[in-house]
Formats: sequence, structure tokens, C-alpha cells
Amino acid sequence: MPSELGRVIEQVEKDKGIEKAILVEALETAMLTAAKKKYGLEREIEAHFNEDLGEIELFQFKTVVEAVANPETEVEQGEATKLDPEASLGDSIGIKLNSSEFGRIAAQTAKQVIIQKVRDAERDIIFKEFDVRKGEVVSGTCRRIEKGCVVVDLGRTDAILPAREQIPGETFRPGDRVLGYLIDVQQTPRGPKIVLSRTCKELLIQLFRQEVPEVAEDIVVIKTAAREPGIRAKIAVASVDSDVDPVGACVGVKGARVQNVVQELRGEKIDIVPWDADETRFVCNALAPAEVIKVVIDEDNHAMAIVVADSQLSLAIGKRGQNVKLASILSGWKLDILSETRMAKRQEDAKALLAKIQGMNDTIVQSFYQYGYSVEQIASAEIEALAQVPGCTPEKGVEIKAGAAAFMASGELQSMRSAQAEAAKNAQMNAKLSADQVFERLKAEVKAHEERSQKQEALEKAAEAAPQGDKE
Repeated sequence: MPSELGRVIEQVEKDKGIEKAILVEALETAMLTAAKKKYGLEREIEAHFNEDLGEIELFQFKTVVEAVANPETEVEQGEATKLDPEASLGDSIGIKLNSSEFGRIAAQTAKQVIIQKVRDAERDIIFKEFDVRKGEVVSGTCRRIEKGCVVVDLGRTDAILPAREQIPGETFRPGDRVLGYLIDVQQTPRGPKIVLSRTCKELLIQLFRQEVPEVAEDIVVIKTAAREPGIRAKIAVASVDSDVDPVGACVGVKGARVQNVVQELRGEKIDIVPWDADETRFVCNALAPAEVIKVVIDEDNHAMAIVVADSQLSLAIGKRGQNVKLASILSGWKLDILSETRMAKRQEDAKALLAKIQGMNDTIVQSFYQYGYSVEQIASAEIEALAQVPGCTPEKGVEIKAGAAAFMASGELQSMRSAQAEAAKNAQMNAKLSADQVFERLKAEVKAHEERSQKQEALEKAAEAAPQGDKE
């Protein structure tokens, strides 16, 4: 039959979720602390839980000697044999202490030790519980706001939503529901520190996993995502089943699924992009709704020059550059958006530089440009590589390579590039000035039209007010 202490331990284990071994250790530590406070630190005392008796037993260990010099740590051999017939000189023998002799202060000390041990055990349980949930979406209630940080009640403990992890512009009041992504769990002297985020891309991915069954079942895979929190986001999706449209599955009937995610993210606009193994096509998909005319790839710098129609330039770049920024993060490529006009000018400038190399003609210039050669690349290339370019023989390659080196050494290459850069800058400024001038002209036309209208109204009123004879 379990003892009273045993039943208490079982009840605490059930209510608090703390293992019995931890509770027993806490009790033993508490009794040992109380015993040393009563008897002194010089005594060698141990505490053990006796399950049969249901109590914590205290034993003081003394060394068996012939003549006792210190009765606190030594026991005479004759006395020791009464406790243990096999005791011999030099042995350490345990003598049971009467724990009922402890006073009020010792009992209070034991209580404090037990409370601290139980509190530490609860903190460890909470830490382990949330540490394994790192990377999940958790929901709680806003308890209070402290210096911009939202303290979220998760039930058993509190979490914090730092200001840097909040969506710009969103506000919370005590009692509001808060949904966040668990990004970090730390063990601190004051207990577990649980950190949530509402700005990370993982929250977006997990929300789609909750809303879209095909994503939860891994039929539709979210390859990657990029966010401008509270403003715009892009996710790239692919399907492992050819009969399932990944974009349609994420959008849902009449956009119901994606709208649920948008509402949770405070109206953040979400673009769902079909993923493609061909990186060029994927970049074009990521820049939607802008239509791409041409893509020029720079493998060395892991960059792409994207050419769009002049009328599509602002759409491709997006408000404050959001569209191209998110597309760049999504694809992992550095993207440069160019209008057709600007790209044509850049091509002309590149060909003009190649044309300055001795031995070049229009046909060879076009060939080297199509193969992506710059003046520096020609000067450092092998003759065999140059001979692979249409229209260029090994002999011609030697001449062109020498011409490129001479062009660079003369300093004319740098001068031409500086002039081209200055011309491009002036063209942009002129385009801006032209736009300003158009705006000023429109304002002037509107003002003139208003003045004419006012003048006409004044004449009509004057005519109506004139005497009948004057009219005749």
C-alpha cells in the first residue's frame, strides 16, 4: 500500500508532469540541506528515499577507529560492530539519523529547496516541449505590450514577438489572437525564452501548408518564397502530379485559399509563381505580370539582364523595386531590368568598343558580341577559343587579340566607357526633365482652360444683366 508521501509524489507527477525521479531527488536534496544546516557541514550525511516506508532516510557515515578523536566523523570499533558485525577498522559505516528532530527552520529550508527544484523541473519540461516545436506555427493571446514587444500567452508559458519580427503597421491589443512562427527557444535563468516571428518567409510557407491540402500532402511543393512583410510576397510552387495545377491549388476556388493567407498577413499581396527547372523561364515567371522580351545571362557574376518593353519597365521593377527585388531573392540571381531602348543603346556601346579593336569588321564584331566577348576577355582569351567564333581564323585571332591588348594599354577603352556612362546618365536626366516639362505644360494648359472658362462665364453673366434696350 503506497504511503502518504508516495501518494503526494504521484499526485504532483500527474498534475505538473514532472518525473518521479526528479521529485524524489528534490526531496532528498531538501532533507540533506536541512540536515547539514542542523548538524553542520563537517558531517558526511546522505539522504535516500525508502519506497517501502515511504519516507526520506538520513544516514551519517563515520569511519571505524580504535580510539575516537572526533565523534562527529569517527566511531569506536565496538560500537560499529553492534550496527554491522562485519565492520572492521577503516570502514565507513552509515548510522541512521532521526529526521523528526528537525526544527521549523530546517523544515522551511526543505520546503524552499523542494519548491525551487519543482520550478526548475517545470522550466525544463516547458523548454523541451517548445524546443521540439521550433519551426512550427503557434497561436496565443496578446497579454500585454512591453516597449514594442508583444507578450503572447501560449497557455503554459509566455512568448515574445519582438518589434523587428512584427509586420509593419500592425497593432495588437490585450486579448487579441496572435499567430506566429516559432523561430527560437532559449533556456535562461528566468525560464525558457520563446521568440515568435510574423515576418519570416517560413510563416508564409506554413500558412499555405495549413490552408492547402495538396501542400500538406506534399502533392504540391513550395520550392522557395520571398517576402516584403505586409506589402508583397512571392512563392514558387511545383506539382509532383501532372494532373494537379500547383498555382490553381494554392489559389483555391474564387481565390478562397490564398485570401485566407492574405488576411492573416494583414493584406500582404501574394504572387504564386510556377517553378521551373530552367532558371531563365523561372525568372520570367517570377517577374510576372511583366512580359519579358529577352534574357542575357552572365554566368561569371551569376546575373541576368532582363529586357522588357519600354511600357512594361515600371511594371517589371514594381513599386519601390519590390517586384524585381522579390524575383531576385526567389530565383537567387542578380537581376537587372532594362527597357528595349536602353538595351539597344547598351548593345551599340558594346559593339562600338569591339569595333575599335584593330582587325575587326562589322561581321566579326557582331559574332564576338553574340558570343558575349568583351575587350578584356578577348585580350586574355586563348587563340584556339577566339578561332571558334564565326568569321575568325587563328591568324585573325592573333591580330584581334593583339589589337585588344593595345586598345586597353592606350587608355582609350577607359575613356570611351567613361563617355558612354556619362551619355547614359545625361539621357536619363533628359528623360526626367522631359517628363517634368510635359507635366508643367499640362498644368499650364489646364490653367489656361480654367481662365478661358471663367472669362466666358463672366461674359455670359454680363450679357444677361444688361438692359433690354442695350441688347437691341
